Amino acid sequence: MSDKNKKQFGVWMDTHNATIVGREDVDKGEFIVLGHIANAGAEYNSSEKTANNHEIGLIQKYFKEIAAIMPNVDEIHLTGTGQVQEQFIKFLADTPQYKNAESTECTSNKMSDENFIEFIGKRFN
Repeated sequence: MSDKNKKQFGVWMDTHNATIVGREDVDKGEFIVLGHIANAGAEYNSSEKTANNHEIGLIQKYFKEIAAIMPNVDEIHLTGTGQVQEQFIKFLADTPQYKNAESTECTSNKMSDENFIEFIGKRFN
């Protein structure tokens, strides 16, 4: 399978925001922004255990919302700040639909949608 026919996606993410980039026609065409996902995070709770459980639930929901935009991933490149990319890679590996996806990651600061599209385009071309 050539790179031009693979389902390739790029995700910039931190713990609160994600930008998902993919090809116009899923497996061909130019890269475009497919969506933005937000995770507000857990509200204050006096019980640390409850707050942690709530945060874990919100992160799982955040990951599921991101994954829902990317059907049948062949390749994914994750970038952003913090350690959430590693958690997302583990989430993908533990999800049967995505476990065979080839994933790479790097760290980068927040960038505009246009710059992110260009960044992912260079990564996969």
